[in-house]
Amino acid sequence: MRIARFRTPSGASRVGIVDAEGVTLVDVTDVTGSSVRGILPRLADAEYRADLAAATGERYALSDIELLAPIDEPQKYLGIGMNYAEHAKEAAAAGIPTPTSQFWFNKQVSSIVGPHADLERPIVSEQLDYEIELGVVIGRPARHVSREDARSVIAGYLVANDVSVRDWLQKRSPTFTLGKSFDTHGPLGPWLTTDDEIADPLGLEMTLSVNGEVRQHGRTDDMIYDVYDQIAYLSQVFTLQPGDILATGTPAGIGAPTQTWLVPGDLVRAEIAGLGALENRVVDEPRPSDRGSGPGAE
Repeated sequence: MRIARFRTPSGASRVGIVDAEGVTLVDVTDVTGSSVRGILPRLADAEYRADLAAATGERYALSDIELLAPIDEPQKYLGIGMNYAEHAKEAAAAGIPTPTSQFWFNKQVSSIVGPHADLERPIVSEQLDYEIELGVVIGRPARHVSREDARSVIAGYLVANDVSVRDWLQKRSPTFTLGKSFDTHGPLGPWLTTDDEIADPLGLEMTLSVNGEVRQHGRTDDMIYDVYDQIAYLSQVFTLQPGDILATGTPAGIGAPTQTWLVPGDLVRAEIAGLGALENRVVDEPRPSDRGSGPGAE
């Protein structure tokens, strides 16, 4: 099942089920309410999923509505660094050592935007980079979860682009948080694909292109610490809550090694087989005098 949040032409925020072709969706807000995060613990129930599939709300063409980030108001958005073997090799070639344990950072939830939102090149930097990642969404509270039980707490998966401002990762801050958390630098979507739809999340093909040129191409089986290792590790420290998002690492091919930065006008497409694609246009960040309120998590 593909669950989306969307905005109708009238401006209302709704919840819908996307068809298998990714062309239309059915409004199921009367069944779910307006929050996807609120229904995540129920998605493990086959009967509840059947009720959603049988809902008969208004149908919309995806071309007529605005898709929003699938998870409303997540509490945590966490990313893991250098977690693909080939990416770790390219980092090592640039003099960056491979971490000896899982290397986690916080990505502020205020960076989250929808699957077709603009990506802003910051006023304060031109080193704007891309990172396609498999996003894992937690479905129920999880603490001290074993690796063997980790899949049972996953609600589903989505495509993430962990957009990064390279000179703010460590040169201008001792942690990764600032360089990972600029406004608009967390596009997610295009919808949440529930766990039962994916036979093996460790065997998915990933491709990121810029203006049609493939920059990253890999598979999720190149992870050093797979998604189950990650959940077991994190849940030793704090309770993972429904709606928490884990960006699980990126394959080789990021822009940093060659200093190939994103520039205004670039179209970045990030696609994972079976999960859909993000398409985001790079624009210059508006000057403070031109900007209204921040983008929020829509």
